[in-house]
Amino acid sequence: MRIVVQENPFDLGAEANAFASGRTDMGAIVTFSGVVRDDPAHPLRQMVIEHYPGMTEKALEKIAAEAQARWSLGDALVIHRFGPMQPGEMIMMVATAAPHRRDAFEAAEYLMDYLKSRAPFWKKEQGVEGDAWVAAKDEDEDALTRW
Repeated sequence: MRIVVQENPFDLGAEANAFASGRTDMGAIVTFSGVVRDDPAHPLRQMVIEHYPGMTEKALEKIAAEAQARWSLGDALVIHRFGPMQPGEMIMMVATAAPHRRDAFEAAEYLMDYLKSRAPFWKKEQGVEGDAWVAAKDEDEDALTRW
């Protein structure tokens, strides 16, 4: 299990290949990546993500350990960026490896639902019309309750 919280961009392909490499005992590897999305109706200059160093990593380690306890996972990877990012840049990546696809998919969804609703990151959109903190969405909270 590897948790990375970093300011610098990461190479999605290189990370996915490194995670998958040599996994002869795993029949399924699932990856998900999140990207800064622009909104043509409200153009975005950049998104700034803040976090509390130390606390964020511990929270992500805890939820990844819960995923490993709940599903038959061989490994998990969470990479999440902070700082300023432009539309189109990678924000985060989740990867899971399991003997069978259901465990890999469900664990990845669980980690994503947690990241969207409970992980200690704060997002501010800086647009041409002004700045605004991104509020939690009800559908993200609802998604987490299914677990």
